[in-house]
Amino acid sequence: MTGPAAAQPDRRLVVALVRGVHGLHGAVRVEILTDRPEDRYKPGAVLFREGSDEPLTVAWSTPIADGPGWRVQFREVHDRSAAEGLKGAYLEIEAGPDAVLPRGSYFWHEVGGVTVTGLDGTVLGTVRDVYRSGGAENYVVDGGPFGEFDVPGVRDFIRIFAPRRGEIVVDADALDLTRSSRGRPADDPDRPHAPRRRPGPRRPKGDGGASAGGGPLTPPSATSEPGSEGAG
Repeated sequence: MTGPAAAQPDRRLVVALVRGVHGLHGAVRVEILTDRPEDRYKPGAVLFREGSDEPLTVAWSTPIADGPGWRVQFREVHDRSAAEGLKGAYLEIEAGPDAVLPRGSYFWHEVGGVTVTGLDGTVLGTVRDVYRSGGAENYVVDGGPFGEFDVPGVRDFIRIFAPRRGEIVVDADALDLTRSSRGRPADDPDRPHAPRRRPGPRRPKGDGGASAGGGPLTPPSATSEPGSEGAG
């Protein structure tokens, strides 16, 4: 696809996750992954399925009155069968020149690959993934002496959050990472266990574009959208 309608995948932001279908005419139920659903899902807005250049133009949308999420109908999706094909897909918008975050806020793709250290300077690994659960971001850290563990994006665990300068410092004591698990058998009852992953939407690995997320956190959080309020 060429011309102005062609999307640039490396300049996209994830704004929704399709959770189900609604009715017989192709409407879908989406999980909100943006702080601006009224803007992102308004009639005429153009979204893209992750990894696709085919546009999905919003015909109508409405918040779900009796639960979380929105219902969205796309002009290109005409029946329930076509809508079923979108289940589980992340939906993106093309980021424009207004994709500028307030000071202290970050896109998820800026957090991936950042080294994570403890308060004493010990390298604990790097951020391999980000997902959202309970309205907050969680950072999946791997490649260090404790294997893979999750860091909830709150001050109780994160003391310095500066992805653009490559610095994330966490409180290993609060995460119960102070005792080394190296040299202990896996079934040792005294072997410490890092916090494990909680259920929640995860961005697919390997996508080079900006990722999902959103919502303010303390300390400054990664976020999906320009305009999200990161605590300073």
